[in-house]
Amino acid sequence: MKRPLLALATAAISGLVVTAPVTLMAGPASAGGDYGPDTCLEGYVWREARPSDHVCVSPQERAQVQKDNAIKESRWVSGANGPHTCTDDFEWRNAFPGDDVCVFGKERIDVEVQNRIAASRVVSAKLWVTRYTVPPVDNGDGTASSTSVDDIPRLKINGDHFNLGQVRLYIRYTSGKVFWSGTVTASRHTGYTAGSFGKKTGVFDCSGGGKPANAYAQAQDVISGRWSAKVPVTVGCAVL
Repeated sequence: MKRPLLALATAAISGLVVTAPVTLMAGPASAGGDYGPDTCLEGYVWREARPSDHVCVSPQERAQVQKDNAIKESRWVSGANGPHTCTDDFEWRNAFPGDDVCVFGKERIDVEVQNRIAASRVVSAKLWVTRYTVPPVDNGDGTASSTSVDDIPRLKINGDHFNLGQVRLYIRYTSGKVFWSGTVTASRHTGYTAGSFGKKTGVFDCSGGGKPANAYAQAQDVISGRWSAKVPVTVGCAVL
């Protein structure tokens, strides 16, 4: 039977696994629950410079923002910038367009940084699939053993923007029936954001010859409950 062929993809993460204690942080939109696409990574909460402000910050940064909001009127005077001109030593925070809460210059810079790195602090659960083959096994005597399926590509599930800790992995047929499942521990890897991983599934890639996808890979961040998007794959072919 003709074997499925596909060029091997690059940029897969090495399958490193570490174990780390998990501590949930209390606060709005923390990782201890699924708060939608703006769910914060563990240790961060929504800033809420205004009710719709879902930039993820540390609890200490959020506390400072709430303090500045509570005393904002005491820092306003009528002047060159209208009735909300800042008193001496203060300037507008600019957490969002039109944010005229007055803060010290350092706090304005902190908020600017928070806005710039906002995407790196949410559980966006990014997932992609690469392929790998199994190398011959070293027999220890200068020879190596291989099998007839070693050169058939297999599926590796990769991800980043997860919490550090356990991630559940699934390959399901489009009907929803589970074809394969497993777990992996997301940890920090250079070049990837937040918790990342690479899991070799052992599942053969059956997309050779232009076969359409009949299944999908998906991952769930255990700490928050957030699911990744579904990545189409082709599985279940007979291999000789």
